[in-house]
This record gives sequence, C-alpha cells and structure tokens, in this order.
Amino acid sequence: MSTLLKLELDRGTQTSLTEQIHLGIAGAISTGVLAPGARLPSWRDLAAQLGVARGTVRAAYERLQDAQLIESSRARGTHVAERPQRIEKAAEPDEADNAPPEAYREFSTGTGIFQMGVPAPDCFPAKLFARIRGRAVRAELSALTYPDPRGDIDLRREIAAHLAMSRGLECLPSQIIVTAGFTGALGLILRVLRSEGRSAWMEEPGFPLTRRALQIAQMKTIPIPVDANGLDVEEGIRRAPDAALAVVTAGQQAPLGPTLPLARRIALLDWAAQTDAWIIEDDYLGELQLKGRAAPALASLDRAGRVIYVGSFSKTISPTLRLGFVVAPLQIAAKLEEAATCLAPAPGPAVQQATAEFMRDGHFLRHLRRMKRDYASRRDDLESALKPMGLSVRTAGLAILLELRSGAQDTRIAREATAFGLAPSPLSGWYGSSGNARSGLLLGVTTVAGNRLAASCERLRDLIDQYG
Repeated sequence: MSTLLKLELDRGTQTSLTEQIHLGIAGAISTGVLAPGARLPSWRDLAAQLGVARGTVRAAYERLQDAQLIESSRARGTHVAERPQRIEKAAEPDEADNAPPEAYREFSTGTGIFQMGVPAPDCFPAKLFARIRGRAVRAELSALTYPDPRGDIDLRREIAAHLAMSRGLECLPSQIIVTAGFTGALGLILRVLRSEGRSAWMEEPGFPLTRRALQIAQMKTIPIPVDANGLDVEEGIRRAPDAALAVVTAGQQAPLGPTLPLARRIALLDWAAQTDAWIIEDDYLGELQLKGRAAPALASLDRAGRVIYVGSFSKTISPTLRLGFVVAPLQIAAKLEEAATCLAPAPGPAVQQATAEFMRDGHFLRHLRRMKRDYASRRDDLESALKPMGLSVRTAGLAILLELRSGAQDTRIAREATAFGLAPSPLSGWYGSSGNARSGLLLGVTTVAGNRLAASCERLRDLIDQYG
C-alpha cells in the first residue's frame, strides 16, 4: 500500500502525520491512481507498514470517510468510494474571454467622441444627485424589510405622473414595474409572454440587443423594413400576419430617427387587436426630441390593451443606474408582477428613492430642458462641421447619420476610429440580414466635444477616404 501510494512521511515537518496520510490517499484518489472500488488495507495494517501509531492512521481514515472519499464495512472492508466520472478540465479562459459579449461591447467600452447611447456627462447635476442618493443609501441601510419587487411606490407614482404629462400616457402606479434597465424589462416581458417558436416583427434596421434577446427567447425574428415614416406596417402584415409580437421604436426609430405617423400607428394597433398580438413599445428616448415637440407614446392610443410600454432613465440620467420600467396593460399586469417577484425584482431601493426625489422636486424636468437645448446646439455644431466636407448627413434621434456609399467598410472605419478616441457606430451592425445592410456611421451628438470637434471630424473624414 505504501509503495503503491508512494507515501513518504516527513517527521521533521510541521504537518502532522495524520494530515500527511490523509493528503496522500486523497491525492491518489483524485488523480485516479486509486480507482473507485479499490481495496485499502485496514488502518492497523497500514500503520504497521508505515511505522506509525494505529490511532494516527485511524484518524486519517476517519477524515477520508467524512469527506466521502472512502467507505468501510465489516463485509467489504475499506475501499475507495464511487466517484462521478472524471471530466477533462476545460482550458483556462484568456483575457479576451473576460471582455463583454460581442453584442454588448459597442455599448460598454467607455465613452468616446461620437459615442451613442450615453448622456453628456457635463450636463447632469451630479453633485445634487449624489447628495440625494447619499440620503437614500442611509435610509436603505436602516431598513430591515424586503423592498417591493415591483419597485418603490414613490418612484412608480412619479413615473405615472411624468408619463401623463410628457408622453400623453395615463396609467396607474400599479401598472408600473421597475426593472434593471431596458434589457431587464424586455427579459421580464418575454418570460411572461412565452412565445417560443413564434414570430416577432423586428425593425430593419433595429437595436441589435433587442434582436438577439428575441432569438435567445427562441423566437423567429422577421425583419420589417423601415422607411422615411418608420416601420412599414403593411409590409409586416404581408410578411408575418400571425406574429406573436412586434417591437417598435415609434417615438424616434432607432437608429434612423423617423417618428411613426398616426396612420401607421392606427394600422399597427388594429393588427394587434385583431390577431391578439402584443406590441412592445421601446420609448428609449422618451421626450428627448430635438426637433419640435415629441409625439405622444404609441401606448396612449391603445384601447385594446395590446401595447406594453418600456422606458428607462439610461439616456436621461445615466445608464449606470440600470433603471427602467414597464407599463403593463391591466390584463397582464398581475403576471408581470408575479414574474418580477420570483425572477427579476426591481433594483435596490436607494437608487429608486433618489430618482423619485429628483423627479418630485422638479430637478428632472429642469435637467431635461437643459439637455434638449444643449444637445440641439451640439447637433448643429456637428452638422456644420461635417457638411463642408461634402458628406451626406441627417439627424437621427440623438445622432447624426453619416451615409456612406454602398459597400463602404463602415465596421472597419469604426474600428480604426477607436485608436483616436472616436466611437462612431457602424450602421450595418443594426441590420439583421447582411443582404439588406446599408453602410453608414452613426455619430452620437451627446459626446461631441467642442474644442476637439473640428479635429475629430477631420480624422473621421480621413478614415472614410481610406476605407469608404
């Protein structure tokens, strides 16, 4: 036994003899030297072979038994216990494996000039919000109860009041469920709708993470083209009349920017009512309309209860809050509440209470008014810098769409631009089908730096000349 295990006891070390015997046998079992079922000598025999006291070996065997590595009985003696089949250890992940998922990387690699999807850091009253949040954190730590999984009631009341005023959407606080951003809301909705195997309308082009989320939910995404008036509803009905749901950005289509006109809104709502389909309205920009007043939410016209409205504070306050919300039609509100309670409760109460106070005291509305003025100015400055270069540009929500010739390498341009602190988004990445993809660059206006604007545009122009 001692030869088989190559047990070499060192009486000069601080490790006890019992521990050395225990580790030696355990190691032989874990490496497969001792297979399951292998017979071991009695502790008396092993003690004699090793020249140690019987109690020393007995204590080591007891530890091995406690660890379920060996078994002992009068009939069979002592033997190695049965173990799960050994599986080869997977290769250690390299640093690239710790990077964000490919679909998310563009939105999480830090702020650069022209970065989309993030608010301007210099517009937000950070010190004021930090003080409010500090008070909320102290209150949170003194609470000893589980928070409401639907979200803080004060925040839900403030959201309901704000939606009625700014988006024309009247709802009860009980219809609102606070979520971990837009993606948390979408995941919650897809869990409740349970439409695996069915079709979903997806705007083409449309938000890549939404498309991927539908695919993860085992839905078949049907690309519905977007024109100058937004989603082509008639084409959607022609391609997939029996779809289970449609995801739309009716207020300002992402990424091209048009607002869905009234006629198409009515057609979309009629289709959903007649087929019992659901509409997920992604109101990602809310009232941040830089040209005129924002159109009311699509959900404000819904009389059949088929529109599930989703909003967030990522563009208006900060994406780091991970704070979004769902306005649920009454007929599925209870199911969404139950799913939130069991699977996806609202974020911690401190950030919710701080946001509620920020809204209640009027800071949020003042902040929105300032953002709209500042973003409109930045958009005008960016357009003025690009147009003399002979580039085709137009406003698309909180971005400028710079159109490139067919076949231009917009992904290559965007990748090369990162070396210069620029972060344009390639338009082709917003298409589900490469055959439909158009080339272009989306330049976020919120991250445009005035003192570096001219140089940034010149650098982008050089890259377009090289790869466009």
